[in-house]
Amino acid sequence: MRQAQDGRGDGGPAAGHVVVVGGGIAGLAAAYELVHGGARVTVLEAGDRLGGTLHADEIAGVPVDLGAESLLARRPEAVQLAREVGLGEDLEPPAVLGATLWTRGRLRPMPKGHVMGVPGDLAPLAASGVLSAAGLARLPLDHVLPRTEVGEDVAVGTYVAARLGHEVVDRLVDPLLGGVYAGNAYELSLRATVPQLWAAAHEGRSLIEAAREIQRKAAQGGAGEPVFNGIRGGVGRLPLAVADACRAAGAVIETGARVRGLRRTGAHGWRIALEGRELTADAVVLAVPAPAAARLLAAESPAAAAELSAVEYAGMALVTMAFRRTDVLQLPQSSGFLVPPVDGRTIKASTFASRKWGWLDEAGGDTFVLRTSIGRHGDTAELAWDDTDLVRLSREDLGEAVGLRAAPVAARVTRWEAGLPQYAVGHPDRVRRIREQAAKLPGLALCGALYDGVGIPACIGGARKAAAALLATLPQGGADDAGE
Repeated sequence: MRQAQDGRGDGGPAAGHVVVVGGGIAGLAAAYELVHGGARVTVLEAGDRLGGTLHADEIAGVPVDLGAESLLARRPEAVQLAREVGLGEDLEPPAVLGATLWTRGRLRPMPKGHVMGVPGDLAPLAASGVLSAAGLARLPLDHVLPRTEVGEDVAVGTYVAARLGHEVVDRLVDPLLGGVYAGNAYELSLRATVPQLWAAAHEGRSLIEAAREIQRKAAQGGAGEPVFNGIRGGVGRLPLAVADACRAAGAVIETGARVRGLRRTGAHGWRIALEGRELTADAVVLAVPAPAAARLLAAESPAAAAELSAVEYAGMALVTMAFRRTDVLQLPQSSGFLVPPVDGRTIKASTFASRKWGWLDEAGGDTFVLRTSIGRHGDTAELAWDDTDLVRLSREDLGEAVGLRAAPVAARVTRWEAGLPQYAVGHPDRVRRIREQAAKLPGLALCGALYDGVGIPACIGGARKAAAALLATLPQGGADDAGE
């Protein structure tokens, strides 16, 4: 576990009191950094549990993730934090089985050698059957087409379709981006979501050559290392372990604590209004989604609040089902499949969780766990169905895709009404403007999926940077009273 920095946190003078609003992984990572840097820390989470979209629970007696299920291992922040809070021995990569696409009437192998669907190697793409003959014939033109202007930013789908055709976007880029952002490729920012390809596009380079170079560098840099990791028992264990480590270091963590208002007090300090009481603090970390951050900053920074209010979110539902193992013998030997929205199905993806994760396969015994995801930005009709219907619609698609007709022994639907911020065209500039306005308020830091990336490592990295910046400014001794 991390030691206190600069000799603080070990009985020496506290470096002020910080209130962290939001108990998701970003807020908890910020709290962890702060409390081990010597600050007095209070974490306020409006909901009844910690972790946000990281949620480990069970189905049919088997431990499962009901939210995010993996960590990008080639970014170090999440793996490092897991090790610091005692989960290092439980890190486990997924089985190397490969994924598939359910498109053009059947399951097809996901072509290797791509960067978020942009092919770097045309041979496996041609062999997969994902594209039509006409779609394949267009690809070599990427090398000779005139430069397409990107300006400061452009939608991923718009730019890639102009260079490689709509089939590449609709059947490869869109389902892959949708799996990360639950968004639409024709609306998402190239600069924010695939910055390496944006750099190539900005230089007018061939996207195929750029994807090939990115793949080559990634292979060299991560030789022998897993791309992703899970945690035995579920990734949802991570925020709980971080919270335990924060409490052990002296942090106070409250659930069911909705912050009603946030005001500056003089040149330094903040007053945090909750139901029936107030807290005072030297600094505040806002680790909440954009709508909540906009509400809390409306009085102190109307400009930041306006920018935050413009950020849209995607809702989605995860349908987790437990089957008798003998009823799923016909499933293909893969980790699951993605579904291009252009194919008009209800589900957007399915993960054969017990096949993907060795720990889950072992824990399940005679039970096999499978997940489907439904919904993306702008898809409100599907999420209006009740849970029973979402299970039924998932089963209908699974029956057509992989011939699974058996009824599950248990099913759970987890809804994320505003699960993922949408990185629309111009998103990096919007984040810059929000941060510029927030910087005018001493003792305020922002972190979370909105700012530095939606992945778990990105959220943790952004949270630790925000906390480190606050630690450098906190007074010794801090606010006189943590509550009134």
